[in-house]
Amino acid sequence: MTRVTTTVLDRIGLLVTNDPALGAGPLGIVHDASVVTDGSRVLSVGPSGQIADQRVDVEGRCVIPGFVDSHSHLVFAGDRSEEFAARMAGAEYAAGGIHTTVAATAQASDAELRRIVTARRAEAARAGITSIEIKSGYGLTPAAEARLLRLGREFTHDTTFLGAHVVPTEFTGRADDYVELVCGEMLKAAAPLSRFVDVFCEVGAFDADQSREVLRAGIAAGLIPKIHANQLGLGPGVRVAVEMGCVSADHCTHLSDADVAALAGSTTVATLLPAADFSTRQPYPDARRLIDAGVTVAIGTNCNPGSSNTTSMSFCLALAVRDMGMTAEEALQAATTGGAAALRRDDIGRLRVGSPADLVVLDAPSYLHLIYRPGVPLIHSTISARR
Repeated sequence: MTRVTTTVLDRIGLLVTNDPALGAGPLGIVHDASVVTDGSRVLSVGPSGQIADQRVDVEGRCVIPGFVDSHSHLVFAGDRSEEFAARMAGAEYAAGGIHTTVAATAQASDAELRRIVTARRAEAARAGITSIEIKSGYGLTPAAEARLLRLGREFTHDTTFLGAHVVPTEFTGRADDYVELVCGEMLKAAAPLSRFVDVFCEVGAFDADQSREVLRAGIAAGLIPKIHANQLGLGPGVRVAVEMGCVSADHCTHLSDADVAALAGSTTVATLLPAADFSTRQPYPDARRLIDAGVTVAIGTNCNPGSSNTTSMSFCLALAVRDMGMTAEEALQAATTGGAAALRRDDIGRLRVGSPADLVVLDAPSYLHLIYRPGVPLIHSTISARR
């Protein structure tokens, strides 16, 4: 039997474990710490000076769990920078720009898309993201959606079928016919390649009844439901999410008191996507209101070509603290354990014995510097478990 080589990250100035049993406060903070791994799993968390086959001296830096990005659209081709510039000049955001990306993605070969996504995933890793969800949604035909999910599966098992992203132009005025396609032939092609099913419940996309139909079909096919909800204005999305038992309602930019109460009385995670609100000039979600009501909150990048073309979770954390009423600690948890909850995962987002060896070494003495020094590249190194 081949002996597994162990490695100790030693002389960690401040270690965030997200396990209160291991350290102080809800972040489970341990000072002057070390972590031993076998490259796949955490073997030990303890004081500096633990012994292993190999030693990496982090020289007093802060170490945190790898970020968990529970909402991304990484598989796309094309460029919508002119659309972004127009918004910055005052144009309103609308969901219709998705069609531009659908056309560009259709023209890209598998090899080209794979190259693009490989580069994008590597960028996300450099930004400290060790676990990521990837949606389809830029295909809108059975074959094209299956193709995007097949490519997404090369990078993560947490893939999401989002055939109900927008109504294709050829179905204009026939949204119900398109929903029938999504729930039938398209779902049949996509379900074996997906873990989740999602729908964009919004004016200009799909209404409440159509969203329910898509989610019911996905659930019947064995998929876990998620929903894009309440991004552009008040609407039924959050209530549909709770009614259908969605693992997450994503965006949650505009919420009524009834929406907040519904989320608080459910297991649905409110996934907030502040980089999208930055890019679309929407108001930021009121995370303080959600947290004080007892709602579990996640933060994701929503990396996509139209409304949030970033893989920087650090940027999202800075926005969450400055503009959404979160503390630095709450934001960090939302980007780790919150993201894990939004993926129905309890194995990631924490550093404890048996956890995947997903760690981020910051070029800073504390996680507070992610907020304190916005825009500065503070990810010294990202360590991802062998999977």
